[in-house]
Amino acid sequence: MADNTIPSTMRAIEIRGGKGGPDALAIEHIPTPTVVQGQILIRVRGAGVNRPDIVQRQGFYPPPAGASHILGLEVAGEVAAIGGGVTRWTVGDPVAALLPGGGYAEFAVVDARHALPIPKGLTMVQAAALPETVFTVWSNVFERGRLVAGETVLIHGANSGIGVTAIQMAKACGARVFATARGAEKAARAKQTGADIAIDASAGDWVEPVKAAGGADLVLDMVGRDYFEGNIEVLKPEGRLSVIATLTGHRVELDLRKVMLKRLTLTASTLRAREADEKARLARAIEERVWPWIEAGKVSPLIDKTLPLAEAGAAHAWLESGSHFGKVVLTP
Repeated sequence: MADNTIPSTMRAIEIRGGKGGPDALAIEHIPTPTVVQGQILIRVRGAGVNRPDIVQRQGFYPPPAGASHILGLEVAGEVAAIGGGVTRWTVGDPVAALLPGGGYAEFAVVDARHALPIPKGLTMVQAAALPETVFTVWSNVFERGRLVAGETVLIHGANSGIGVTAIQMAKACGARVFATARGAEKAARAKQTGADIAIDASAGDWVEPVKAAGGADLVLDMVGRDYFEGNIEVLKPEGRLSVIATLTGHRVELDLRKVMLKRLTLTASTLRAREADEKARLARAIEERVWPWIEAGKVSPLIDKTLPLAEAGAAHAWLESGSHFGKVVLTP
């Protein structure tokens, strides 16, 4: 029989010293959060590990005002408690949720509107890999990037959680997909995941192969400075560049004549600091448009590694090594 008791304290991952390397992450006992109006408390069964968690651990990405200082932007689990005004959920419901922080713990609180039912057929671990990734891809590829069936999208970082999800979601909508990854094996796996063309970016130039294949209507980029000029080159007239991270730097030089001549659109965004109402709107759109793709088997979370909560440091080190293909999930 499941234990529905909510303890006064819980295990959570703290950053010893406030910032540091992967070895700064350690289990501590802290007070279990309590719900307020409009929130639910989730008994965490899986917590996705994401690149922003690493940047926060390094001291460069503080949580938004009012958010938990604990790492973790996505979880799956059961509803353990419900705040006033919440009508959709009942205690025991399985949910996946987007968080502004607090996922690396045994319990997490979240705006009830940012939780979604777990798609049919998925485990808790698989569901924990969805929210941060799917919200990011839906917002930046389909809304801001305006990708539609018949267009071509170039996805960088194809081995990342964002990359593998973006490949599948783009294919589900009927788009042609090009992908880059560093390493022949990762490029081959990107092709197995659904990419029409996959390029090993560590083997040489990726710009000319993309141009030779017809160019891209949309580029989803998380690399930043080192790929910026190439992204502009491969875009077709009326093309769009959507930037979601700047791993190699955020300062670039731009020849505006190229932008004007090809009538390009440049857009960039982050997810974590958006207003609660905007995240709720995204959740509704995703449940309507993306959840059916998942339940139909067109989009599936690819889990690279599952580790216990106490090994959060090892999870970060693995992600930083770049050896992963898909998502890393912690299991409290």
